[in-house]
Amino acid sequence: MADTALTAPLRSPLSHIADRLAAATRTSGGAIRLAELPFLAQISVRLDAKGAAAEAVGLALDLQLPLQPNTVVRAGELTALWLGPDEWLLVGPPGSERDLESRIREAAGDEPVSVIDVSAQRTTLLVTGPRAHDLLAHGCPLDLHPRAFGPGRCAQTTLGRTQIVLVARDEPRAGFWVLVRSSFAGYLADWVLDAATEYV
Repeated sequence: MADTALTAPLRSPLSHIADRLAAATRTSGGAIRLAELPFLAQISVRLDAKGAAAEAVGLALDLQLPLQPNTVVRAGELTALWLGPDEWLLVGPPGSERDLESRIREAAGDEPVSVIDVSAQRTTLLVTGPRAHDLLAHGCPLDLHPRAFGPGRCAQTTLGRTQIVLVARDEPRAGFWVLVRSSFAGYLADWVLDAATEYV
């Protein structure tokens, strides 16, 4: 029987425009930086925030799930995004999906929990630089001023009419993560590149 395993190298949703993102970064003179962060592990977790599983999962991950709406908690390479009263998205380094999923399930034990690897569902566009707020404000309905949407905040919103999860990173000058469904990533990247022409 023939071996049907996939042997082609992984290809990220925005690999075909990596050069265009890099060119926009160079020609902006430092105003913006655009890049894809491909293959980040993304795990959807749903559980009772007040139940025993929430604390157990937090201990297993060495990261407490955020309980405040639209906030982010980060510990090392793992980031937890609050998406709803009983829903979080865990974002980790590429290749950590199975380990994260296993640790969550083991920690939850018999408690009701939903753990789904959604890593292939989205890719992540990094938007940083002194004009990152301005660029994103062209197509996002949120008030992105740091007083309203500062570091450590996240939201499910739209950008250029595309549904996204927007994360204001908390490291110095880290800018934003724009998590977008893979099927819309090319369209959104084209929109961002078009908006970035103002800074080149």
